[in-house]
Amino acid sequence: MTSSASTPAATASHKTGIRPASLIAGIALALMAVLAGVANFAVITPLVAPGDASATATAIAASEPLFRAAIAMLVVVVLLDLIVAAALRTVFASVNAALSSTAGWFRVAYSAVFLVAIAQLAIAVTQLDTPDAALASVTAFTTIWHVSLIIFAGHLLLVGYLAFRSGFVPRVFGILLLIAGAGYLVDGFMSVLVAQPPFTLAAVTFVGEVALIFWLLIAGGRGRSAAIA
Repeated sequence: MTSSASTPAATASHKTGIRPASLIAGIALALMAVLAGVANFAVITPLVAPGDASATATAIAASEPLFRAAIAMLVVVVLLDLIVAAALRTVFASVNAALSSTAGWFRVAYSAVFLVAIAQLAIAVTQLDTPDAALASVTAFTTIWHVSLIIFAGHLLLVGYLAFRSGFVPRVFGILLLIAGAGYLVDGFMSVLVAQPPFTLAAVTFVGEVALIFWLLIAGGRGRSAAIA
């Protein structure tokens, strides 16, 4: 347990230490949002016709280079995830080193499972001559990804807690991250428990993630030093 009071030198050292990590995490998160959005919502989703294997295989075959590019973008997202995990660990290490490391490992675990999901898309491209198998692989991608959100939720909940307790991140951002984590947790379990979930909470609770990106890019490392550990 460290004192809430800190010397000017310690405060300056803390700011200097986390500013580069904040920028790295913020830039990586912003890039991830763009790449994942383009890959999933602009390329992959429009090519998939749920329940229609032939239409899906035909659409992917007609846009195969674009589909492969989307897969590559998602792989880059995984690499950026690893960078974010390490950078956020540095940002919040002074709050609680053990929890910060745990949050990082949760994100690493999520990234590993997400990579398994992405592999299903790569397999689908090789199965276009057998539409049913191709659609099954694309469906597996979605299923594995949604289940992996349970792990991602653990990461966000820990980061939200660390942000809330930090003393240098506005507490409202920590609360928003906790809400975002809860949204992903519900969505992840809904994908397991319900065949066709009637709603997606993350579609409205993601605000905390956006707030974190802006804080990391604009204010990260410029606030007060950590108050508690």
